Amino acid sequence: MFIAVALCCASVLQSCSDDDDDDYGRYIPNALVTVKPSADSWVLQLDDNTTLLPQNIKKSPYGDKEVRALVNYTTIVSPVNGKDYNVSYAVNVNWIDSILTKSTVPDLGKEENIRKYGDDHVDIVRDWVTVAEDGYLTLRFRTFWGGHYAHSINLVTGTNPDDPYEVELRHNRNGDPAVWIGDALVAFRLQDNLPDTNGKTVKLTIRWKSSAGEKTVQFDYCSRKSIASDKMLEGYSSSTDRGLVK
Repeated sequence: MFIAVALCCASVLQSCSDDDDDDYGRYIPNALVTVKPSADSWVLQLDDNTTLLPQNIKKSPYGDKEVRALVNYTTIVSPVNGKDYNVSYAVNVNWIDSILTKSTVPDLGKEENIRKYGDDHVDIVRDWVTVAEDGYLTLRFRTFWGGHYAHSINLVTGTNPDDPYEVELRHNRNGDPAVWIGDALVAFRLQDNLPDTNGKTVKLTIRWKSSAGEKTVQFDYCSRKSIASDKMLEGYSSSTDRGLVK
């Protein structure tokens, strides 16, 4: 629903005057990040090599929880510290909105997977927020909604004994009627149950039941590299859920 609103804003704003483009741009997310609280401060992991250091908000709005989030930020100083392969930027956070962030779940066998995790179709949307990075798989997905019951979305690991990096996306509408088509976002913590790639990039295969039948897609995946540290923060103090999916 958030993405739909953002896209609507973008289409409307493009037809308006260009005098206040900077203000209009603040309505639209310009990054997908991992929110990482650290002592009395926090950082936003932009990618494996880049961290954002919020200057206008002291602490994470999500407490000590690490979550994936959409954010709109403005760069103040670039770079704050680091080298080309490990850079930090001082930023102001204009707004931030967390994404449903959850762990993967274990394989229970075909029949039990269907019973517990569901077997309703779902489509993965090719989009800039559909990405495997920083130890997470973030997906924009599309399905039918009715607004009566919360849907369940899960990523099942261990489905292929010959390939630990093959996982299965399962969706359960929980009896929700099919009234309209809409999109939602979810982020899964891959490091919870996938083996360490030891710095190598491997193929992560996702299987799912789409509206057009069984499908697969592959992502480049490398185990998480933790580059946010207290040392990075020295001298720099940090100054959606509508119940439709769980």
